[in-house]
Amino acid sequence: MSDLSPDLVTPLLRGRLGRPYRFLAETTSTQRELDESAAEGATVAADHQTGGRGRLGRIWTDAPGRALLFSVMLRPAAEMARWPELSVVAGEAVAAALGAGAEVSHPNDVMIGGRKVAGVLPEATAGRVVLGVGVNVNQRAGELPADAVKPPTSLYIELGHELERAPLLAAILFELERRCDAWSGVS
Repeated sequence: MSDLSPDLVTPLLRGRLGRPYRFLAETTSTQRELDESAAEGATVAADHQTGGRGRLGRIWTDAPGRALLFSVMLRPAAEMARWPELSVVAGEAVAAALGAGAEVSHPNDVMIGGRKVAGVLPEATAGRVVLGVGVNVNQRAGELPADAVKPPTSLYIELGHELERAPLLAAILFELERRCDAWSGVS
């Protein structure tokens, strides 16, 4: 059983994001798993993506079972002209949940010590934003891409120990909900 199985993740959720929650062992991309009918907060996580992507069409690679790869459906109350701000809002939420000195590198990267530990990819269509998040959690140096545009790192490399992904996912979703609500003026 994966440490991202619904039995482990669902009890850790503290808000509306992450509900409903679905886990896949493998998918092309979690971004493609949420269709237009998905409810606000619906979340899909995977142990491995075969076609993960980042900003500007870049490829996001992962070591199966070591990264945190998920997408969440957002239906922002804010006017659509403000939706591009979600890259920064989401990046700040991820950085806050990770701790470890993580900071946002605008518009959508999360860095520790000048090395990329996470990225966010919001894709908007009428009435919705599918927000993809990729966090390098337990990868070793040899499991990170050597040809990345920005030098990569993982929480394991930075902290010197493995982390459980389920509590990290729940913390990111909670921080994302809190920050998105403040950004959109929801009380």
